[in-house]
Amino acid sequence: MATSPTEQLSELPPSAKLVFYVLKQQSPLTQKGICDETLLADRTVRYALTRLDENELIEAQISFSDARQRLYSPSEVGDAVTYTEL
Repeated sequence: MATSPTEQLSELPPSAKLVFYVLKQQSPLTQKGICDETLLADRTVRYALTRLDENELIEAQISFSDARQRLYSPSEVGDAVTYTEL
């Protein structure tokens, strides 16, 4: 049974929810930018991004200013998340 994007997000750890919330408000951000905004450790942000990507809630693009970095933002699926249901 397919679950809604909001239900998918509600099953993720709190760190992933925080990262997703920040991306909804301020995307696109690099991993370092997410660390700065959330005050989470680099490893925690990496794990949160992995979980969000597995659920197709975010997408990553190569940064044109620095090809070594990726810019993260909510995907089309992630844009369907509503916070009133969480």
